[in-house]
Amino acid sequence: MTTWERKPSLLRVRPASEFSSAELDAGRHLFTQEWRFASAAGSVASLPKMRGFEIAFAGRSNVGKSSLINALTARKALVRVSHTPGRTQELVFFVGDPVLTLVDMPGYGYAAAPKQKVREWTELIRAYLRGRANLARVYVLVDARHGLKDADRPFLDLLGEAAVSHQIVLTKADQVPTADLATRIATTEAALAKRPAAFPQVRATSTRSDDGIAELRAAIARLKQERK
Repeated sequence: MTTWERKPSLLRVRPASEFSSAELDAGRHLFTQEWRFASAAGSVASLPKMRGFEIAFAGRSNVGKSSLINALTARKALVRVSHTPGRTQELVFFVGDPVLTLVDMPGYGYAAAPKQKVREWTELIRAYLRGRANLARVYVLVDARHGLKDADRPFLDLLGEAAVSHQIVLTKADQVPTADLATRIATTEAALAKRPAAFPQVRATSTRSDDGIAELRAAIARLKQERK
């Protein structure tokens, strides 16, 4: 069951008793390491050698991927934040932990990008999802103000076809009224019910208020522990 609390000037969204204090500490420790840019791949041939396991972040253009990765790592500029849709055109890899790599994927659903470039991105993403044996989970970011869109479905279908574990993370949750956010989460979870590779629980986050950031860190730390 999810607990919703209205705090002064911000909205707290926290699953009740989901993580212990030790798990929250593990998540904090995981992301206080010195995360840094490692490499970028614009083609299958340029993908880095697999090490440990990877967590990838995907979503529509300008959904907040860069901001979320920066918030998780407590780095203001680990990932360059841009207001220009389609700026991330490669798979970008960040390292810091001995076994975990973070991957920023190109934004999808930006219709104004050249068709050839969209085809190249699509083929790169498809090859990455199908061939990356150490890919543990993809977090698919969705703007909480709008919910799932038609542009999300092809990517979710691709994740299902590749049998890649994935979970929806709602961004910008502080900009949605409490009742509306609860409805958005329920609606999104219902839409995922028929997707066997999708993690059933939807997470809500805000990089402006830090809501849900500690819990997402703890979830990734738990995933790391499970893969040992």
